Amino acid sequence: MRWGLPRLAVLLAAAAARQRSAMSSEPPPPAQPPTHQASVGLLDTQQARDRSPSPLRGHVVPSPLPTRRTRTFSATVRASQGPVYKGVCKCFCRSKGHGFITPADGGPDIFLHISDVEGEYVPVEGDEVTYKMCSIPPKNEKLQAVEVVITHLAPGTKHETWSGHVVSS
Repeated sequence: MRWGLPRLAVLLAAAAARQRSAMSSEPPPPAQPPTHQASVGLLDTQQARDRSPSPLRGHVVPSPLPTRRTRTFSATVRASQGPVYKGVCKCFCRSKGHGFITPADGGPDIFLHISDVEGEYVPVEGDEVTYKMCSIPPKNEKLQAVEVVITHLAPGTKHETWSGHVVSS
């Protein structure tokens, strides 16, 4: 005897439903009739899937806290032995975790990563900073600022601490 695929699917679903009802004391839910022509071949026991509960559903994910990235020991030593430079924060996006510093002596902008900011404030445009420089792997052609310290907060701007407290300067 040749079984069609829809008939076989219905038989398998009915067997699974009998097995579930034998294992639990609750009666099986009533079958829902097909709502439109395309669902005729679907199993009658299919229902809308409930989503699993998530603790973050409906909430905004908080900004990442500043953490020290993993850097090779030799690169860290070279950077900390280097000279201290001065500059001004050109831009910094806390949600992306990076920004740029304009060097005081001119030259191209220096990349700044969130993990290299020291102190309690998130840098904003116009903050005066001191920093050391380290090359960016893998080619080591570009430079990034490390051990960045805000020396003067930009006047007339609101500054935020890493914990979220807002301070006007």
